[in-house]
Amino acid sequence: MEFRRLGRSGLSVSEISYGNWITHGSQVEEEQAHACVKAALDAGITTFDTADVYANTRAEAVMGRALAGQRRESLEIFTKVFWPTGPGGPNDKGLGRKHIMESAHASLKRLQTDYVDLYQAHRFDRTVPLEETMGAFADLVRAGKVLYVGVSEWSAEQITRGAELARELNIPLISNQPQYSMLWRVIESQVIPASEREGVSQIVWSPIAQGVLTGKYLPGQPPPAGSRATDESGKNFIARFLRDEVLERVQQLKPLAEGAGLSLAQLAVAWVLQNPNVASAIIGATRPEQVTENVKASGVKLDAETLAQIDKVLNGLVEYDPRLSG
Repeated sequence: MEFRRLGRSGLSVSEISYGNWITHGSQVEEEQAHACVKAALDAGITTFDTADVYANTRAEAVMGRALAGQRRESLEIFTKVFWPTGPGGPNDKGLGRKHIMESAHASLKRLQTDYVDLYQAHRFDRTVPLEETMGAFADLVRAGKVLYVGVSEWSAEQITRGAELARELNIPLISNQPQYSMLWRVIESQVIPASEREGVSQIVWSPIAQGVLTGKYLPGQPPPAGSRATDESGKNFIARFLRDEVLERVQQLKPLAEGAGLSLAQLAVAWVLQNPNVASAIIGATRPEQVTENVKASGVKLDAETLAQIDKVLNGLVEYDPRLSG
């Protein structure tokens, strides 16, 4: 496993991190979830990402139990706040001070830790003054309950505003967590340049496009049983990629993966890591062997010819529209 610094901070993260959106607390039984986390630890992953909203707080609790007993200083534990949790009252969502503070303390209890290494605004909240949001984050940092602050799916303009406020408050805003893959490149034209200016790295989710870039979804055939496309929580995200035209082109990537000595999934994860602004790619898993296989993308360097051939195969199918970020 190789490691990268997150933003301009002194925090190092494993360039492949483990996330439990959709899986823990819903799609995967607890014993299997623990086995996946153990496989991640055995593979050298030290960075673990979750969120309070995943499985309506259950995913955080599973992660806390799975990591219990590990040396805390050897881990980077990330979580997020924004989406509704609990009964859905008027203050059970968003980035107001009350919700941030209450959510942070609840997350710490579920994760069985005194602090999180990175606390992320899961989306931008247009209904709350940004000064209130960043002020609440700053207080959590100063209380030692949060070491660093990040955001998720913020636009270039939102990242710029947030970073400016963070500097004024003297707190470290160091990351953005967007969707990014060979097929979904909406952050490239605006978000990444803004992030580079502000000292913010990307921690990317869905590097294998919800599983489409594994090649397991075949044109003209129904999705495999138990796959992301059959899960209520995930099928809306994957639907945009489940077109025969896309699935046919993905199959055409197989010779390129084989030429690089990789599986399709490994090629997809390695591809996002070629971007120097990407600090870590989040992988999820329903089986431990998926973790073991995907971490082999760490340290892979793809040559210019392979990258060009990938672009050629996917030409016309890639989404670049920056309006879809944030």
